[in-house]
Amino acid sequence: MMLGLKQWMIHYCHDVINGKVIACQKHVWACMRFLRDIEREGTDEFPFIFDEDKALRFFEWMHLFRHTKGVLRGKRIEPHEIQVFIFGNIYGWVHHETGYRRFRKAYWQVGRKNAKSQSLAVVATYECMALGENMSEVYIGATKTEQAKIVYNEAAAMLKGCPELQGKYREAYGRITHLRSDSVLRPLSKEDRKTGDGLNPQCAIIDEYHAHETSEILDVLDSGMIARPQPLTMIITTAGRDLSSPCYRVEYGYVSRLLNPNDPTENDSYFAMVNEMDRDEDGNLIDDIRDEEAWIKANPIAASYPEGIKNIRERLKEALEKPEMMDDFMTKNMNVWINKKERAYIRMDKWAACGASEENPFPDLRGQVGYLGVDLSSKIDLTSVSFVFPLSDGRYAVKSHSFMPEDTMAEREKIDKMPYRTWERAGWITSPPGAVVDYNFIKEYVIRVVEENGWVVTENCYDPYNATQFAQDMEAEGFTAVEIRQGIRTLGEPTKNFRDLVLEGNVIHDNNPVLTWAVGNAVTRQDHNGNIMLDKEKSRQRIDPIAAVINAHVRAMFAQEKEVDVSEFAKEDFLKKLWG
Repeated sequence: MMLGLKQWMIHYCHDVINGKVIACQKHVWACMRFLRDIEREGTDEFPFIFDEDKALRFFEWMHLFRHTKGVLRGKRIEPHEIQVFIFGNIYGWVHHETGYRRFRKAYWQVGRKNAKSQSLAVVATYECMALGENMSEVYIGATKTEQAKIVYNEAAAMLKGCPELQGKYREAYGRITHLRSDSVLRPLSKEDRKTGDGLNPQCAIIDEYHAHETSEILDVLDSGMIARPQPLTMIITTAGRDLSSPCYRVEYGYVSRLLNPNDPTENDSYFAMVNEMDRDEDGNLIDDIRDEEAWIKANPIAASYPEGIKNIRERLKEALEKPEMMDDFMTKNMNVWINKKERAYIRMDKWAACGASEENPFPDLRGQVGYLGVDLSSKIDLTSVSFVFPLSDGRYAVKSHSFMPEDTMAEREKIDKMPYRTWERAGWITSPPGAVVDYNFIKEYVIRVVEENGWVVTENCYDPYNATQFAQDMEAEGFTAVEIRQGIRTLGEPTKNFRDLVLEGNVIHDNNPVLTWAVGNAVTRQDHNGNIMLDKEKSRQRIDPIAAVINAHVRAMFAQEKEVDVSEFAKEDFLKKLWG
């Protein structure tokens, strides 16, 4: 490399931005972010500098190793330009006073066969043996033992093939120990009941995060890093087929905003790179999957040499001949997230776009007329109430809250594989004491939240299943009971209307993760006339919060579409007008 590393990275970024290097939109944004940071390094508002020597030290470590497989097997690793850019950022940026690294978390989403395991193995061994931390702990986290061992086995094989490091480590009993510093590297997984509780990681490696049904492994490892002065959480993944997964629902959405120069999201300690095929604003692919020149967007390494292109070409040919393989090709090779539920209710990117933000703040609802929707499950399960407020500008504001009995929460968390206790601590779920939900507890919550916020909510729109007594109790408190029959004739139009409002950006919500999870779970069933309703039996997991929203929207939609205050109508007149 004739240029200094920093200067090379600047030239690389300009080549990407100018189109000399073919790259997707988020790759371009990552380069724009680097150039923006270079311009302000070492300033009061940005106390970080690029330390070229520290970055080069990582690449010197990488060069010690040899490829363990493929056409380059046995040859020294020469970092590809995308690896130089990514790990140059991660290891080059430091705080100008402490010298500690800037980036504490990194996310790289890239297609299959783009040196993911190799890159993670280099990071893992570097953090364990070369960073200089005494008694460093490096963990490779996964839900399954087999997945956790992929990077571990790659690291062990690379160390075994490195003569310079013989005698400096010991590999035994599923762990690698650096003899001089007593640092350790080992895999962890939920499957073998090793989840990282009580550990103090220096580095957490998360491979193929798209396959994680919950964020438990990541959360536990991340929470154990508090005592470390410069820890690192490194996530590398392909796209997946589950838009309710924490990888898509949390990380991918966040890094997309973080990279977007037009979005106010800022986080100087989080590095992000996404290599994918581009989509338009409606989620449709811009790039033709048959265009081999575009493949490099999602495959910056694999599509840069003949054998890699040949592999992708063969995979595409098979996917075109066998449609059932197309989803795998799209997620693994084109690195595009898809929704595996064919009848998914709402596109999650559109739902995310309706979330409140600095530019789109959640409205003040004091004095606002709204409608309560209730979906009461069995008393040992998730129960939800939601509020829908028709706004004067044609939008609808949505609030939701859920309940789960304290004594069953831990068990439900294991069964549903969702972080109920984390959501409870954040205030999105309330856990009444005992093994069942006392519906009086929900009644008291509704009364309190309506009074505290000054909302004008007088109607209780409820699913009659399990709710007759609740409806009577609410009537005694002054709420008009509106029974919402659970059939397509009643729910079809409100269900479709709410979806259309989301697609048009005419819904605003407060980013409630429980409601968002439920929206991602929801699928629909359709009658012969094309009418739809939520299908509780076919939905992958809980949909109670969004079901409660739809119950409330039956009335809220009618109120705004007719431009009248529906509270003027008696219940019988309303039902007659709505259902004939």
